[in-house]
Amino acid sequence: MKSLTLATYNIHKGLSPLNRKLVIHEVREKLHALDADIVFLQEVQGTHAKNEAKFEDWPELTQHEHIAEGRYQDIVYGVNAKYQHSDHGNAILSAYPVMNWTNQDVSHHRFESRGHLLARIEVPGWDVPLTCVCVHLGLFKQSRTMQIDRLIEFLGHSVPSDAPLVVAGDFNDWRSKRGGISAALKTGLGLREVFEEIHGKPARTFPAIFPMLTLDRIYVRGVNIEEVLRLHGAIDGVKWRGLSDHVGLAVRFTRGGQSSAADGSLATPLARG
Repeated sequence: MKSLTLATYNIHKGLSPLNRKLVIHEVREKLHALDADIVFLQEVQGTHAKNEAKFEDWPELTQHEHIAEGRYQDIVYGVNAKYQHSDHGNAILSAYPVMNWTNQDVSHHRFESRGHLLARIEVPGWDVPLTCVCVHLGLFKQSRTMQIDRLIEFLGHSVPSDAPLVVAGDFNDWRSKRGGISAALKTGLGLREVFEEIHGKPARTFPAIFPMLTLDRIYVRGVNIEEVLRLHGAIDGVKWRGLSDHVGLAVRFTRGGQSSAADGSLATPLARG
């Protein structure tokens, strides 16, 4: 069975770590070179009138459309924060058809706008769709706990328990095992973190200049992990430094055991967001 590659990357709104340089074109170039089948993006800038005027080479398309152009046929973008002249959120780019999707508002307080972006993707040769969830959790533990609880509750009602599932993104959780996220996702949804499974602990991804904290993660269910990769330093001649304050992650996997939901149905279909 053909392997599938999925990557997750907090792109820092297409700006260098100190916001001095526009790097969205380099981010697009590097992600196209990686050639992942599905890409999860956090801190995606939809529109921004001030930056558009500030940077000469600001792309004409929105950032998720700019990155997807020429590679990904289906794009979904979930707006989490909207202002008078700008907006930003999460995005999922897919080389395969997105059957349906929704953006679930999980904001915990008025100072942080957060959302879970969920999509079902039709993967060629798979007996059921792959459910994908791109997350960017809150800065406070209480917020993260609520957001994970909401995710477990929603997916528990809407996705068969043996259906393939990926939850990935920026979890803003620097305490790894003590943070409780991995344990909650394992107990509630049967998910396992890919780097933790291969290397014994999640990958260090922040700050990108000297990664110490395990903020970014990929959790999976119903798939066989073949390889995990940190998008850091130089990989196959592609240099990733200086593009974001986060390190991106990637995993290659194949379909696991067959699901009982062979028709691809959901208990509660995802509404078009």
